[in-house]
Amino acid sequence: GRTFPEALQKALRSLETGRFGLNADKGEVALANLGDDELTARVSTPSSERIFALGEALRRGSTVEELAAVTGIDPWFIDQMAEIYEVRAQIEATEVPEVGILAEAKRYGFSDHQLGYLWNREPAEIAALRRGAGITVTYKRVDTCAAEFEASTPYFYSTFEEESEGERSDKPRVIVLGSGPNRIGQGIEFDYCCVHASFALREAGFETVMVNCNPETVSTDYDTSDRLYFEPLTIEDVLEICEVEKPEAVIVQLGGQTPLNLARALEARGVPIAGTSPDSIDIAEDRERFSDLCRELGIQQPPHGIASSALDAAEIVDQIGLPVLVRPSYVLGGRAMRVVYSYDDLSIYLRELYGTEDVSGLDLSEAPLLIDRFLEAAVEVDVDAVYDGHELLVGGIMEHVEEAGVHSGDSACVTPPPTLSDEARKRILTATEDLSDALDVRGLINIQFAVKGDEVFLLEANPRGSRTVPFISKATGVPLAKIAARVMMGASVEELRVEGMVPPPTERSYVSVKEAVLPWDRFPEEDTVLGPEMRATGEAMGIGRDVGTAYAKALLGAGHRIPQSGTVFLSLADRDKPLGLAVAQAFTMLGFRLLATSGTQRYLQHHGVPAEL
Repeated sequence: GRTFPEALQKALRSLETGRFGLNADKGEVALANLGDDELTARVSTPSSERIFALGEALRRGSTVEELAAVTGIDPWFIDQMAEIYEVRAQIEATEVPEVGILAEAKRYGFSDHQLGYLWNREPAEIAALRRGAGITVTYKRVDTCAAEFEASTPYFYSTFEEESEGERSDKPRVIVLGSGPNRIGQGIEFDYCCVHASFALREAGFETVMVNCNPETVSTDYDTSDRLYFEPLTIEDVLEICEVEKPEAVIVQLGGQTPLNLARALEARGVPIAGTSPDSIDIAEDRERFSDLCRELGIQQPPHGIASSALDAAEIVDQIGLPVLVRPSYVLGGRAMRVVYSYDDLSIYLRELYGTEDVSGLDLSEAPLLIDRFLEAAVEVDVDAVYDGHELLVGGIMEHVEEAGVHSGDSACVTPPPTLSDEARKRILTATEDLSDALDVRGLINIQFAVKGDEVFLLEANPRGSRTVPFISKATGVPLAKIAARVMMGASVEELRVEGMVPPPTERSYVSVKEAVLPWDRFPEEDTVLGPEMRATGEAMGIGRDVGTAYAKALLGAGHRIPQSGTVFLSLADRDKPLGLAVAQAFTMLGFRLLATSGTQRYLQHHGVPAEL
């Protein structure tokens, strides 16, 4: 931004935590209900939410000096935040939007959403009012030379001034929407896809425009694309860029869930979306529509149901049987997903998820609960592929080391898959092609399967870039993100094969393993048992002549020390004892000493495995 208040408000809405700036949105209601003592406690305690509490304290009349003394924050910064609240007071003093106040508010970084909240109007109405009044966004170059020399980097930010900087060429333009802030479930893997897409499209003669807000990424390097907009990934900010750039297409498929959430709104406003249509993406994310499609195609799924109330959830569990996998609709990274083994577990899950002791009256119709039969002792398999409407190019099939039920981002995976039968592999490839064709995919698709013997169950499909694209591209030498970007813009797989971008198939003489990097050393109080909610903050890759060698390298790369001897503690639930027996026998053969809880010790000794209590 041009000023600190403008930049601060943009930074806060870039975090994707449901906030649109320094309060002035629905998120401030909880703070407004706090007593003064509780608010003071929150202001004085460093946390990710303290800045919003500080804003509420300013709204209630706390002085800059008082807040500086309580927080230790330099008074200059608090004074700048106080200016935001002075402008807010002007906004709230008028019942209807006034042009002068509207222009001032935009210069202070207020989003249309915040102004709509304060004036009790829809954001689209605020946008129409300001455009009608000639209050429009301008774009300025980032001055990388501190005014000492003329800066010519194609690196822009928005503000509300008189004129924009920068020139446009006559080349066809493509906007690539990045992945926003790094977080568990959506990290640098998606940035890899965006960067390689930009490289491929530039080579093909397009002018590439990157939109992202994360300074730690390669996509926000000034020379990754022809032009870079360092802006929040919200519908307001992206639409303004589209208005200026007038792109041939916008790529939403490669940045994870963040740009996908904008796809429908962009399409509704006439912005051309590259590749797979938003409706096809919605079919894959809408459990009911997706299940209907799988039934039409004859693709097997685990028994499942969709609950719109707690009573529905219990009835579905009755029908499909325990254990079940439960999760809310539209989540990435397995957030709030859990394996439930009993009705008591289900009740506890619902109380924790919705923050209420009485779940009997819950209305879940707006965001239904998805319930699947949990397939015990199944192997999970990932497929990454590109489809152009005629030909399916499979990047690779990855077999998970951990059983089905552990989030794919936390599980180690192996390619080529070491234990899949030829029949299972054939069924997986057939289902992948049938589904890609039915969804009319243009570009990347990731599909997850669970395999028990030769039986193959489709778990979910994502017609977008996945977090395994960088791994499979490096493991196979097939540049999936580059190929997908070209396919999204109209090229066929065969044309790219002729160009040399698609390498000829080769028999690999090596195995590749991806291992997750887990943050237990930073969060020692966290439960280290893996499940359907993603915990990993990174990954490492190992390559070797066999699975064992590649896996050992991946473990070392992920920071694990591989013990050669020592003691192993085992505590197994009754349902896990049969599977745990083989693991215990293997540890004994390797010379490890076993310690176990009483029930586990009795079970192991009964089966001839020595274990101490």
